[in-house]
Amino acid sequence: MPTPDSRLPTPSPAVLIIVENLPVPFDRRVWQEARALKEAGYRVSIICPKSRRFDKSRETLEGIEIYRHSLWEASGPLGYLVEYTWALTTEFLLALRVYAKARFRILHACNPPDTIFLVALFFKLFGVRFLFDHHDLNPELFEAKFGKRQRLFYRSLLLAERLTYRTADVSIATNESYREIALTRGGMKPERVFIVRSSPDLAKIRRGPPQPERKRGRPFLVVYLGTMGPQEGVDLLIDSVAHIVNVRNRRDASFVLIGGGSEIPHLQALAAEKGVDAFVSFTGRIPDEELAAYLSTADVCVAPDPKNPMNDKSTMNKILEYMAYARPVGCFREASSLFRYDYGGVSRVEQRG
Repeated sequence: MPTPDSRLPTPSPAVLIIVENLPVPFDRRVWQEARALKEAGYRVSIICPKSRRFDKSRETLEGIEIYRHSLWEASGPLGYLVEYTWALTTEFLLALRVYAKARFRILHACNPPDTIFLVALFFKLFGVRFLFDHHDLNPELFEAKFGKRQRLFYRSLLLAERLTYRTADVSIATNESYREIALTRGGMKPERVFIVRSSPDLAKIRRGPPQPERKRGRPFLVVYLGTMGPQEGVDLLIDSVAHIVNVRNRRDASFVLIGGGSEIPHLQALAAEKGVDAFVSFTGRIPDEELAAYLSTADVCVAPDPKNPMNDKSTMNKILEYMAYARPVGCFREASSLFRYDYGGVSRVEQRG
């Protein structure tokens, strides 16, 4: 006969995910991971930043508990130091709150930055396992934005990355290049590094009929989707628009740039300076339905990311979005070669020459 204690339901194992770069559920990768864990029977809590669209401090979506904190976008090395210090303090305090409620056994940290291991170190004292979800190469990202002129900051980022890997029980990488970083620079054992690729949820892709009004009265529409920072090469896209309009004398295409980022004011000024602001529009971050309408209407989608230490090893989510909508993609040849080689689920053919 079962005892009274044995009839009590077994509590679900709890996981805390900390992500600082983007709010949830806007961060598609993190939201898909959280939903997968929930479907597997875990109790899932998330700590993430707020945004204009997701501004609630506390919310439960699809049974997943979300805790959000305020954050601002930095624009220089010192700004990033202040941003990360504030975020880390807030994340630690919220993690204490979540632990008191859920007693999570796994802390799943998504970079950037590579400082969340400090929160994990504290909770390891209580037997919590630490999983590092490697989204961005922070040293390479810093180099792409600022060069190596700020040697102290660059070396600090390398140290933080190394300490993150040393603290992690398991790490997951987005592609083969990131896994190689974990094994070499991070010193992780091969059996503790797993590749978990990002991709759009095809069940939610709704390619609809083109909406000609989004072309703003012109025959063709070119769409850029993604963050607009110094390393994304969106300034090169503006240069290309200026060449098409002013040199080739083409007036038949509208260019829509979708997404947020610290470079938007500079890019808007650059478009005005080059006399193409009438052809270029910036939407900011938009709802999924509106994004689907633009991607369903686009004649060409673009990925102007130049080859640099960051982009050379990264798989860009925007290219996967473009592919999901069966859009032709314009990008640098190096980016096309890397994507086909490193995203093994598509092709293993490497373009040479």
